[in-house]
Amino acid sequence: MRSTMLAAVMAAVFMAMAGPTEAQPIELQWWHAMTAVNGDRINQIAADFNKSQSEYKVVPVFKGSYAETMTAAIAAYRAGHAPAIVQIYDVGTATMMAAKGAIKPVYQLMADAGETFDPNSYLPAVTGYYSTSDGKLLSLPFNSSTAVVYWNKDDFKKAGLDPNKPPKTWPETFALAKKLRAGGVKCGFTTAWVFWTQIANFSAWHNISMGTLDNGIGGPGAVLEMNNPRVVRHVANLAKAEKDGSFSYAGRSTEPESSFLNGDCGMIQDSSAAYGLFKKGLKSQFGVTELPYYPDVKGAPQNSIIGGASLWVMGGKSAAEYKGVAKFFTYLSSIPVQVKWHEDTGYLPITKAAYAATKASGFYDKNPGTEVALLQLTHKPPTANSRGYRFGNMVQISDIIAEDLESAFAGKESAKAAMDDAIRRGNALLRQFQANTQ
Repeated sequence: MRSTMLAAVMAAVFMAMAGPTEAQPIELQWWHAMTAVNGDRINQIAADFNKSQSEYKVVPVFKGSYAETMTAAIAAYRAGHAPAIVQIYDVGTATMMAAKGAIKPVYQLMADAGETFDPNSYLPAVTGYYSTSDGKLLSLPFNSSTAVVYWNKDDFKKAGLDPNKPPKTWPETFALAKKLRAGGVKCGFTTAWVFWTQIANFSAWHNISMGTLDNGIGGPGAVLEMNNPRVVRHVANLAKAEKDGSFSYAGRSTEPESSFLNGDCGMIQDSSAAYGLFKKGLKSQFGVTELPYYPDVKGAPQNSIIGGASLWVMGGKSAAEYKGVAKFFTYLSSIPVQVKWHEDTGYLPITKAAYAATKASGFYDKNPGTEVALLQLTHKPPTANSRGYRFGNMVQISDIIAEDLESAFAGKESAKAAMDDAIRRGNALLRQFQANTQ
């Protein structure tokens, strides 16, 4: 009995000498869809934040494609084990906004945590997409990008073209594409993210409506209008160029990038975020320029719109977890983090201060073309047609439009018939979404 009591006393003494047990940091899972260079940067951002403090530990978890990540997050929420943070691509915005209770709005998160937060410090062209009509930010802009044109200067030289003069208009683009082909280049131009570059950004750049109610931002009752004469003409021109080989369609998302990387295509319309990929993987010299436009469209060019994704905070978490997420968002928005993210990946700096710091450092002068995306986004004050779009069931609708574009490119149906079919099926999905939100 005495030996037992003595052992207990000694154990208590040793514990007192050792001090209190160190509390483990609160783990915050961050589900994302980033790979390669961008995935490495996400891992580094989380590691640097974790080193900067000891209360929280952000754990990045790759969950597959954008669509797979979104599906996994919704399923996890329903099962009661959602991550704290999930990266959702732009076309999923309306769906997340309609998920009452499933998300914690960012403006509310930051206020509850007592974090200094000024929505006006972020780039308006970015925050407007993820905000309510009265300016309340629902998710944190993160990997925001816009569509730009990359051209292979060596391919231009091979075809006897001026390597420093990319096309400015669509007529010039089609003409140069034919000359590239005639000069021995396998394809004149291609495009990644076909719906986003050739329909969404094309419409904004030409100040053309994609749908009623300010492109869906005004509510779920919107009707798609992407079968208008300007878009139909453009799709017909692309189909004609596909037929003569000057344009090469190779997939709905990033698949066409390999054709540009290996030098087969002289030009590609792609995300500004592809800059890091091309800088690392392209052996030839390349340039970056603005999207082309049709000069007979009054007011064009207008401004391009963002793509990429934002960070949504899932519902059902503890106050302590939310406080950690808020602190991480403050860190993520800081000038040094945003500047490095922008310079390494080609994604936009989400704050005005980070943009100013990048410009002041001389980065844009040393790396020509890297400011194109920002200049294009802010080319003119956005209109109801060029602010962005927010349609329900947009993930499925964008696939439908891509499917009909593919039919037109393959010569299976006319551009008009293809776009009419896409809008008919897309509007049916919009009505389903509207019914589910009432």
